[in-house]
Amino acid sequence: METGSHAHHEDPRNETVRIYVNGRIVPRAEAVVSVFDSGFLLGDGVWEGIRLHNNKLAFLEEHLDRLYEGAKAIDLDIGMAPAELAKKIMDTCAANGMHSGVHIRLVVSRGLKSTPYQSPKANVGGATVVIIPEWKEAHPTAKERPMSLFTAHVRRGAPDVQDPMWNSLSKLNCIAACIQADKAGADEALMLDPHGFVATCNSTHFFIVRKGELWTSTGKYCLKGITRGNIIELAHRNAVPVYQKDFSLTEVYGAEEAFVTGTFAGVMPVGTVDGRQIGDGGRGQMTARLQSLYADLIQQECPAD
Repeated sequence: METGSHAHHEDPRNETVRIYVNGRIVPRAEAVVSVFDSGFLLGDGVWEGIRLHNNKLAFLEEHLDRLYEGAKAIDLDIGMAPAELAKKIMDTCAANGMHSGVHIRLVVSRGLKSTPYQSPKANVGGATVVIIPEWKEAHPTAKERPMSLFTAHVRRGAPDVQDPMWNSLSKLNCIAACIQADKAGADEALMLDPHGFVATCNSTHFFIVRKGELWTSTGKYCLKGITRGNIIELAHRNAVPVYQKDFSLTEVYGAEEAFVTGTFAGVMPVGTVDGRQIGDGGRGQMTARLQSLYADLIQQECPAD
């Protein structure tokens, strides 16, 4: 079982799940793409992780806005309008009899190449679109069991290297950070920006609590997180002082609380960073409060019929 922000129980139903591949919904064993696909050859594409709750796609507009903005930035034509893509996601879930407790990986690559070469001029045909829905929910202990983080030597780059706002298939920098954290015995990696300030984690966003204030990074060197944005908005609505700012590891080590956010598990407490205990090492009051507020927001976004 995975640990940390993606801890979950395996569900045997996923062995026979049906997956959308370029207009066809096929059994998992038949869901394949060519070895000449741009995603396989070069990591050339974008993706989103989306949750299905009460037969509704949570924060769908925000996810599709991010997907299409990233695709436009790398001059990738998805080949269909957002509304059509949203329908295909729901059709794929319906084909599996899915209604709730589902995590969806939406992947769009630049498509087939005539030969293994990085230039888009070598591409033939349109984009490859894959929709992978799974019965997958966060482990019940994820909201209570504090995660451990380790600061990786791998940094988040500036936009003139590879824009960190792209949710691209090219994730090797984050994977390298994840590996370093794993080798250090931690659940996830904390990553710094080019100036040495805290940026984000390898697959989630990072917050600390100091003297009743909520701090997170400036956002300049991290993905435009959907859950991150929702937590910032919830803080504003509920009179919690929240700041997007530069802060150092020293200020992290001295924080009263820390937590991470992500589409899959929402809000998860952090107990240690680089072996330093944060606060009392458990889930803090602010973290618990924001977890509750976020759960309510999900229900408002995806009400039961």
